Amino acid sequence: MEHTTQIRVVVVEDEELILNNIVKKIQSLDTSFVIIGTAQDGLSALKVLENNTVDVLFTDIQMPAIDGLELLKQVSLQFPHIEKVIISGFNNFDYARQAIKFNVNEYLLKPIITSDLEQVLIKIKMSIENKRQLPKSLPSSEKNMRAPEEIVKMIQLYLKENFYEEITLESISRHFNFHPSYLSKIFIKHSGGPPSKYLTTVRINHAKYLLTKEKNLSIREISQRVGYPDPYYFSRIFKQVAERTPTEYRNLFE
Repeated sequence: MEHTTQIRVVVVEDEELILNNIVKKIQSLDTSFVIIGTAQDGLSALKVLENNTVDVLFTDIQMPAIDGLELLKQVSLQFPHIEKVIISGFNNFDYARQAIKFNVNEYLLKPIITSDLEQVLIKIKMSIENKRQLPKSLPSSEKNMRAPEEIVKMIQLYLKENFYEEITLESISRHFNFHPSYLSKIFIKHSGGPPSKYLTTVRINHAKYLLTKEKNLSIREISQRVGYPDPYYFSRIFKQVAERTPTEYRNLFE
């Protein structure tokens, strides 16, 4: 039987036993939810999100490297279409409420009660199915106007010319008047990864140029010039891509 809905899920939880338990519960409650990745810290989670098409993120709050709130912040900026569910212990439930500004869809309190999780999955499934109804009439007309490869090249050019601005999948979609899910799908197919990954590459490459050619600029100034208002987050992303901190990279060319 053909499944009309497949919902791609990533679960982030630093305690392995709890992580495995959540994965098993989700899979047992609704086979439409497919676990495509897991992570035990925020940095690893971002890598999974950058390299996959994801519909739903379940995340803990207290984690190493990048905590849940920072992860939710980055997801809301880079992947605004992703549904977000917080998994929170009682002790930090009030803390988790801060995440409301990151458009969190649901909260689950540890230990997770199966009936609560089931209700959350039902709500999310309805939300995603409603979203997916919208683009059904779009691709045919869009494809008649421009080939997907051409659309992707236009988006790549746009990112190269505007990388220093705050850019999200939603803002790209509005600019080109395409539905986010359609845009993301064709970009991954013809570019090998999501727009966010391409944007990161453009930004880091420009940062490398500034680090070696503009020695008078501070790391903070370079961070802002390449589209990262937070220099600490910029340094983490730079090291993740270049395997060196910005300062270490600059020192190579002294």
